[in-house]
Amino acid sequence: MSATTTPVTGPVAEGTGTGGLADDISVDHRTYHLEIFLISFSGLLLEIAYTRVISFKLFYYYTYLIIGLALLGVGFGGVLVAVSDRLRRLRTDTILLWGSLIGVVAVALGYFVVAITPINTLLLWDYGSRRSFSTLARLLVVCFALFAPFASIGVMVATLFGRRAERIGRLYFADLMGAGLACALAVFLIRYIGPPATIFLAGLVLAITAVLVALRQGSRVFQGAGVLLGALMVIGLVAPNVLPDPHVDQSKSTISRSSAEYSRWSPIFRVDVQDLGKGSKLVYHDGLVGSRLSQWDGKRADLENFDTDIRSYPFAAIGQKRDDVMIIGAAGGHEILTSLFYRAKHIDAIELNPVTHGMVTGKYADYTGHLADQPGVNYVLDDGRSYLERSDKKYNLVWYPAPDSYAAANAASSGAFVLSESYLYTKQAVKESLNHLRPGGILATQFGEVDYTNKPNRTARYASTVRKALDEMGIKDAASHIMVITTPSDLPPATISTILVKKDPFTSADISRITQQMGSVKGSQIRHEPGRASDGGVVDQIITLPDNQLNAFYDNYKFDVRAISDNGPFFWHFARFKDVIRNFDQKTDSLDPESGTGERVLLLLFGIAILFALVFLLLPFVTIRKVWSALPRKGSSALYFAALGFGFIFFEITLIQKLTLFLGYPTYSLTVTLASILVFTGIGALLSDRLAPSTWRAALPLLAALVILTFAYLFGLPALTDALFQLPLAARVVLAFVFLAPLGMCLGMFMPLGLGAVSRLTPHSREYVAWGWAVNGFASVVGSVLTTLLAMSFGFANVLLFALAAYLIAILALRGLLRPLTPASTT
Repeated sequence: MSATTTPVTGPVAEGTGTGGLADDISVDHRTYHLEIFLISFSGLLLEIAYTRVISFKLFYYYTYLIIGLALLGVGFGGVLVAVSDRLRRLRTDTILLWGSLIGVVAVALGYFVVAITPINTLLLWDYGSRRSFSTLARLLVVCFALFAPFASIGVMVATLFGRRAERIGRLYFADLMGAGLACALAVFLIRYIGPPATIFLAGLVLAITAVLVALRQGSRVFQGAGVLLGALMVIGLVAPNVLPDPHVDQSKSTISRSSAEYSRWSPIFRVDVQDLGKGSKLVYHDGLVGSRLSQWDGKRADLENFDTDIRSYPFAAIGQKRDDVMIIGAAGGHEILTSLFYRAKHIDAIELNPVTHGMVTGKYADYTGHLADQPGVNYVLDDGRSYLERSDKKYNLVWYPAPDSYAAANAASSGAFVLSESYLYTKQAVKESLNHLRPGGILATQFGEVDYTNKPNRTARYASTVRKALDEMGIKDAASHIMVITTPSDLPPATISTILVKKDPFTSADISRITQQMGSVKGSQIRHEPGRASDGGVVDQIITLPDNQLNAFYDNYKFDVRAISDNGPFFWHFARFKDVIRNFDQKTDSLDPESGTGERVLLLLFGIAILFALVFLLLPFVTIRKVWSALPRKGSSALYFAALGFGFIFFEITLIQKLTLFLGYPTYSLTVTLASILVFTGIGALLSDRLAPSTWRAALPLLAALVILTFAYLFGLPALTDALFQLPLAARVVLAFVFLAPLGMCLGMFMPLGLGAVSRLTPHSREYVAWGWAVNGFASVVGSVLTTLLAMSFGFANVLLFALAAYLIAILALRGLLRPLTPASTT
């Protein structure tokens, strides 16, 4: 949970305001710091673990379900506490006890429902059919199973905040410390015990909370119930194989733990290996075909088949200069084998996923001929772009092999806050790769195309990006520096494109070697060749059109294939949102992954987020409409808390993206950024108690600090991280944690200051603060999806400015909340 996911339902003391609990005053000395720490730890651990499960079960873009439903559930729990007379009459310990026990049951049952519910999400778009309605119903069942434990967590945290006003800063601090620790441990836990076991660990923590409260109350019955439920959670934790394996989306594959000879989770994706026989094993990444493992006896003579393979083209292009090769995305090692066949002297092979790396170097080392131990092979576990940025070595060949681009996209992130962005194919990556080439060196990139004839989108976008990169390097004649070849494939995708790029123009000898090799690779066609007349194809036009005609071509082409940069690295985002919206009522081609399905899902989730947030966060106030109508300045308070919700999410997600390259792994960026922001937001909340008496005088310096920090992150952070790339990973993690500290402390002060302001406006302080939290939760739920929509449309740099603008709006609204009440300002 972030500051925006933590329900703060009101800094009012028990026995004050409306619905106070006189019977709890006698135990007011209890701090509940440990309880809220454990509850928050459990909630965030559950959220992060489920992003991996849903990414495997459905698709990566459905992880927005987890983010939104976690925010929604916690927010709904907070609102429920504010509007429910029954909950207000219960003792705090009673709510914690029942909330923890119900939470444990919801965690266990929820996992089983999520895992065993079969679904084919592409059938959602078969409008009007029984299959479409059935799929929607199943998806809603999954959503409720995910929602329930977070609602229970929300009730407990809301109760603690609402009844411990004098300790609001300390409670907020303990709450965020728990969330921050969960972030810090999440990657380790997912890697070594797996997401299902991590989910049951979250349930175990709730069971421990229940036992602690039961021990304090002296209730043996509830102690026994907590111990029993905890024991069941321990079984799922230490023996996760007894848990049902999540049924993968039927539109992806039929792979499962039982049908695979090897399965293992990682923070990047779930890996399953299936034996095909005849010396080949298929490797699935999150249920999608990702790569292969080929049996090899270690003899070069047995690699002659690579002479007729598409992997031969990069070596034909570089000729005899094969001293140093870099492979970014080495996977199962086919490109390593090809390099060995062509007698490369040194091979730096970079693989992102630790499971794949471990298979090649460990479990399947014998099967693959110990290719990682061959002379000259350096098989590295790292992020390719980050490794390249940190290296000062020059290569004859820098090679990005991605024949299955959708599996490669899954490898690009941990699943949270992502719609398949990739920093491997941006203009900055192209320039960095070209700058690592020796004279005459080649940058080679390969993509799978679903339908090259009608929409060569991946090849076209990469050609656009290469042309833009060359132009920024001062090379204006891109057509002389690029060659494009396509080759039919026996397996999906139907066509493989090979794009070859040089810093110097291709020579006639280069072209001759490549075209001669085409005779050995069946079915290959040249799509662009320097000096050859244009064939009128999309890719050729992008490479050859004059600058003054290129923009018109992009505007008129039915897909968005413009160049991408690190500011907006959404390489696979080809369908324009305006076109998706216009055609939203039309069925899609379920066999075509580029028919805008991901964009449709994002827009659908945006609409669902708005609807669910209205229903679960704002509609409950109808039950206390008389009190709600009496609250003064509801417009100003709504504006303030909504601005905080949007602004926090915008800052959080943008900075996760900005630190991805610096830390090397998207999962590290996610967890380090979240942990730092949460920890220092908690410290900021703790310090806010000292600022409460002079809220307005404190607000203006906070805003000034945010302005300075925003522009520092926007312009200074990239230069700083570039200068520190060479440091060891541990040092970079610490520095990233420190970089975000001042931002976290600033952001952490705004929520308590606003809550204090509204609680002083009315005797109905509990309900008013609940209203503020509900609006903040609404903005957080919607903002979790809106951030990516904005980033895809305007770039992450602008989203950072939107975050600053949101806090500026919040300051203006806060000014209105702090003015003395007059008869005219009570509504």
